[in-house]
Formats: sequence, structure tokens, C-alpha cells
Amino acid sequence: MLFNRSRLLADRQSLGRWGEKRAEKLLRAKGFKTLTRNFSCKTGEIDLVMVDVDSALVFVEVRTKADEQFGPPEQSVTPSKKIKLVRTARYFLASHDIADCPFRFDVVAIVLPPKGPARIEHYQNAFVP
Repeated sequence: MLFNRSRLLADRQSLGRWGEKRAEKLLRAKGFKTLTRNFSCKTGEIDLVMVDVDSALVFVEVRTKADEQFGPPEQSVTPSKKIKLVRTARYFLASHDIADCPFRFDVVAIVLPPKGPARIEHYQNAFVP
């Protein structure tokens, strides 16, 4: 691997950025196209905004952890986080004058343990507003 795993695991921000890059790479391999990364506004932030092969707009929340001691990464998308994601997605749609376009919320969960390969799961339509 082309990264220093111990340094990455010691810095949560670096681990998060690394996870977002891995998630984008996975989704692009599935045929998704990237519209924007780290879209933010006063209501929150969305890690990736992409377009699926069926032309649906996909708002992607990426969760990266070093271990699952406190549960799997996807469980950390709490009800309050979902509310923030929905509000931010609505702002994105309004600010880009997008109407009548199907959209959904996906979650990409990544676990990078101290040893061994990273485990990546893509949850399509992870929640419905």
C-alpha cells in the first residue's frame, strides 16, 4: 500500500480523507460520476455528490474507522446526522436549481484495521428522508 498505515490510523482527519478517496474510487468503478466532493453549507456537509449509472443523484456519506470497537461505521450515521444530510441535500438541489431529478442517500462504510486489507461496504439507499 502507498500510505503509512500507522500515521493514518493516528490522525482521524487523514483517515477520513483517505476513506473518502477510497469510497469515490469504489463508486467510480461501479460507473458513478463525481459531481462534487465535500459540499458544505450552513446546514452541514456531504462527502460526495455523484450521479449513478441510472442518472439518479446520489448523496454519499462516508464513514471510516480503524476498528469496530464501538460498532460498525454505518451505525454512526445517527438520526440527527440523517436530518443534517437531508437538509444539506435540499440546499444543494435548490442552489443548483435541480428539480424533478431522482435522488437517494448512500453510505460507504470503511474499516481500516491495523493489519490486513481495508473492508469497504456500499449501502445503496441507506435511508429515506
